Amino acid sequence: MDKVIAIVVTYNRQFLLSQCIFALRNQTRKIDKILVINNGSTDQTESWLRSQPDIDFITQENLGGAGGFYKGIKTAFENQFTWIWLMDDDGYPKEDALEMLLQCDDEDLCLRNCTVIDKDDKKSFVWKTGKYKSIEEVKDPIIKNVAHPFNGTLLHRRIIEKVGYPNPDLFLWGDETEYFYRIIQKNKIPYYTKATSIHYHPASAYSFKNDWNFNSNWKMYYYIRNRFYILKTKFSNSRLTAFFMYLGFLLAFAGTVIIFQKTNKLRKLSFIFWPMADAFTNNCEATPASILKKISQTSPYWPFTILIYQLKSLGIMMKGMFSSNVGKLKKA
Repeated sequence: MDKVIAIVVTYNRQFLLSQCIFALRNQTRKIDKILVINNGSTDQTESWLRSQPDIDFITQENLGGAGGFYKGIKTAFENQFTWIWLMDDDGYPKEDALEMLLQCDDEDLCLRNCTVIDKDDKKSFVWKTGKYKSIEEVKDPIIKNVAHPFNGTLLHRRIIEKVGYPNPDLFLWGDETEYFYRIIQKNKIPYYTKATSIHYHPASAYSFKNDWNFNSNWKMYYYIRNRFYILKTKFSNSRLTAFFMYLGFLLAFAGTVIIFQKTNKLRKLSFIFWPMADAFTNNCEATPASILKKISQTSPYWPFTILIYQLKSLGIMMKGMFSSNVGKLKKA
């Protein structure tokens, strides 16, 4: 019988993690192993995990969602699990979610995803799901060509054999999308959402139009930098297309800052050049701590200095733009 492992990546959300684990323990199709990747949580997560005898866990430094899922998928693959079920700690599956995913009669080389539903109203989709707004509108058991990794995503090991692992260098915001495009675009693997397999998740309330705190929102660095990695994978047959699409994204982001932001507009605009330069040169060394330190110690115009320095190294930039973003990725 095929073995199934559930991978949950967590950071400082022990209460939500316990809800997720409770739901995994009570699946109608028993899970063979639950593995938690603890990204260096500083709350009571570590001690709680040690008190759970039926859970395997790995504690590592905080490597973001990207590093967490990389470690989890690699560990599961190397331990010969057939099916790998992926989720964050802030969501949880309905009791028959896994059973419904495994009932499909299609080939193994197909990405399957739960339907991601608002955990409060139990009806609305958290993200755009085809033409639907509510699960009550869906009549077919399968919504083709729709998936929202890593929220109840089920991978067969054959997909990992073909595609490899997620890129751990992306840290967060875009790592799951880059991996998703590698699966469906570069490797032409089919995908769908199973309407009868429900994964509950908080509603997506974040908007880039809302005024964000320049001095504390380190995540924005990864959002800007990682978009180039996503586009290089999505348009893998044309790096020039990826480059110009990225420039279009940067202009649109700058326009959003100009129109909707109320504070630190100049600093936010100049900030764009730092993650942009790192994207072009494949520099993945920035950490949340180093991002916060740099933005707190520099003048409003410092990213322009970075841009000038990078333009002096145009040859390096061009090499970065059109080279493969393999990083630490290795096929199994």
